[in-house]
Amino acid sequence: MPPAVLRRTRLPLPLDGTSGDAETTLPLTVPLDLARTLGPVVHGHGDPTIRIGAHEVWRAWRTSAGPATLRIRIAGRVVQARAWGPGAGVAVENSGRLIGLSDAPEAFAPTNRVLADLVHRFPGLRLPASGSVMGALVPAILEQKVTGIEARRTWRALLREHGEPAPGPAGAAGMRLLPDGATLAAIPSFTWHRLGVERRRASIIGRAARHADRLETETPERATARLRAIPGIGLWTIAEVARVAWGDPDAVSVGDFHLPSLVAWALAGEARADDARMLELLAPYAGQRGRVQRLIEVSGIGMPRRGPRMTPGDIRAI
Repeated sequence: MPPAVLRRTRLPLPLDGTSGDAETTLPLTVPLDLARTLGPVVHGHGDPTIRIGAHEVWRAWRTSAGPATLRIRIAGRVVQARAWGPGAGVAVENSGRLIGLSDAPEAFAPTNRVLADLVHRFPGLRLPASGSVMGALVPAILEQKVTGIEARRTWRALLREHGEPAPGPAGAAGMRLLPDGATLAAIPSFTWHRLGVERRRASIIGRAARHADRLETETPERATARLRAIPGIGLWTIAEVARVAWGDPDAVSVGDFHLPSLVAWALAGEARADDARMLELLAPYAGQRGRVQRLIEVSGIGMPRRGPRMTPGDIRAI
């Protein structure tokens, strides 16, 4: 599925005079493109869990210690982080990882002309680590076998109808938390149908939701093993979790409808490719294949359009 178009949004949230439950300041010693870096964390325009401006971001999620809202503001050469809610301490602790400050893009030095040019064009692009497995997993499941328009519409409806207001001032401004595991597991199939989700994807979310607490607290290795054991969760979904929640620079979205041909066009000038060919082209970049994917996604490189495009549907009409 092609990446969402990320639009910088106005942030009608109080910036001063509202104290948080936890705060910290971090040095900013590297280039940082906040909007492009956080692109994988955003699930469509109007995502109620996150708002991004030119120099700041507000994000609401369920940390391992409880719900939190985090505000990150870039002020010159420092990053100011402030958080509200029971999970405020964890949110502030994760603030640098969220915006890619724990990423190491300098480890990638491609000799390929196209990739070297993209590294030069996007020096502030870093790989984020959201720290939220369910926050990455549920949208990935919603995106299985449907268009991005459908998946993002359902994501917004799910947050609106079954989420809860974010802690602190963000809640009053309309930001929402993803429902907790127990709530997700209890949503009946007819409600999922009304939201535009058929029984198969609804069942996968329900099964995953029963593991939510452990998925959020386990190591990436143990959480990956747990995800593999859940029927309906395959390589594509696990890769989405790895690259969004943990910032894995080698996670490749195998099984994506568009990505193999996009990678093949960017790296080899080939208009059509399958997963095997994509992995062959990415093999020289082992350890950094996910970074190559992200660079190509933001590059604006477009492949020739041939044949029918996937048409959005609506199972609520069935």
